[in-house]
Amino acid sequence: MTTVGDGPLASTHDRRLGGAGYSAVLGAAVLAVSGIVGLALRQPWLFPSLGPTVMLFFSAPRQPSSRPRNTLVGHGVGLVVGYLAYLALGLAGSPPAPVGGLTPRYVVAAVLAVAVTSLVLHLLGLQHAPAGATTMIVALGILATPLDLLDMAGAVLLVTLLGWALNRLLLGRAR
Repeated sequence: MTTVGDGPLASTHDRRLGGAGYSAVLGAAVLAVSGIVGLALRQPWLFPSLGPTVMLFFSAPRQPSSRPRNTLVGHGVGLVVGYLAYLALGLAGSPPAPVGGLTPRYVVAAVLAVAVTSLVLHLLGLQHAPAGATTMIVALGILATPLDLLDMAGAVLLVTLLGWALNRLLLGRAR
């Protein structure tokens, strides 16, 4: 008898169930570590675009968008481009869009940030879709101070290292 998700005799259902458990448990563990670091530092080390990032790591670990390089470059470009759009539209010092309301300048900043992030990552061949959320978080002023950006970069680095290490340890093959 084979174990869940193991060997050629395992059913598609068993493999799917094993993959679902792998993705759910490891994704939750990695996000929990990032959240605990955030609590300890009293900083935002847990933010929305980390969710889809860890989902990619553990539900599609061999896909190019799950590679550490794609993840780090993707979120890095998203952070920089989002911040530049935020500054270029004169939004520094304004309340974040969810607090002060969505204004035309926030719309332009968010649209521009996602478009440029997507363009740059496509040209580099390093697509990582969750970076689109990162760039919007910054362009909308939700996390937009230099300290916020450093915290976001630290959290991305942490979850990427943990995701890569766990996949390498448990799957025997790192990307």
